[in-house]
Amino acid sequence: MTVIGRDRPGLVETIANLVTEHGGNWLESRMARLGGQFAGILRIQLPPEKEAALLAALEGLEQRGLSVMAHPDVAPSASGGVAAYNLELVGQDRPGIVRQIAGALADFGVNVEELDTECGSAAMSGETMFKARARLSIPAGADVESIRQTLERIAADLIVEITLAQAD
Repeated sequence: MTVIGRDRPGLVETIANLVTEHGGNWLESRMARLGGQFAGILRIQLPPEKEAALLAALEGLEQRGLSVMAHPDVAPSASGGVAAYNLELVGQDRPGIVRQIAGALADFGVNVEELDTECGSAAMSGETMFKARARLSIPAGADVESIRQTLERIAADLIVEITLAQAD
């Protein structure tokens, strides 16, 4: 399920209470506050006979300013194997960094599983620096060196530092 709304204390508790009240089990989640908004994605396990009641209860949260979208889990397709990699990028902020990197990764069939980005002031100059950390799934048989070279060409063009390393 995906949850979005104006941030305020008690949002996670409200959702957790509804899940528990309907016999559900909280399996995994990623949640964050960004720009005064709260957004989260989570997976729960729920007895099938309780699904309709939980969905109705979640719809009731709209009156409290919380938008919830719920979908049944879909079994992952057999991918033939993937390797986990971490990507880190740091450089002066400019439009198009994410677009160029994401486009190159997509061209190689690489899946971006997690992406965290932020802008902040550089320690010495005060310039706005862009930082990104991503967890990638690279398909088995993909030419990792070609991916690395492509990312390095983009990094040189954008004047950013980029690191691609196999995850532990």
